[in-house]
Amino acid sequence: MKHKRNFKALEKRRLKGAQLLSQGKSQSAVARELGVARQTVATWAHRLAEGGKGSLKRGNLGRPRHLESSQEQELGKLLMAGALAAGYPTELWTLPRIGKVISERFGVQYSVGHWWRLLRRLGFSCQKPEKRALQRNEPEIARCKRHGWPALKTKPSEKAAASSSSTNPA
Repeated sequence: MKHKRNFKALEKRRLKGAQLLSQGKSQSAVARELGVARQTVATWAHRLAEGGKGSLKRGNLGRPRHLESSQEQELGKLLMAGALAAGYPTELWTLPRIGKVISERFGVQYSVGHWWRLLRRLGFSCQKPEKRALQRNEPEIARCKRHGWPALKTKPSEKAAASSSSTNPA
């Protein structure tokens, strides 16, 4: 199982280190007290001198997003409007179509895997179209299931007995 970092605890430790450094303790003493490498405390001291305590607070992790939140919302609206509205011949959204819309509309290139993450973040999930004929007659199917299917389901011996008794008047 992957170990998750406790970012709040790490930030708290950096701020504690800053407090100890401001009290005049040496970097080696701070490193021993907090259980970190001396080079780590040297980095903290440099950041503290450059930007103050605020520079020791946790920043944003990972790569910055290419699409702003307003652009993501616009993409969600485009997808909800449907593929026909986007100029495609069918109503089916596929990943290549979505990728093309993103690159044409926003000028951003993503990998297929990132398209999935972006769609999940917008609240979309994988959907497969039902493979049913457009001409389906639902009421007729329901009537057939209620009345026709039980007649087909009767055993052959019951059918033979029913047909022989009706044809042989004794």
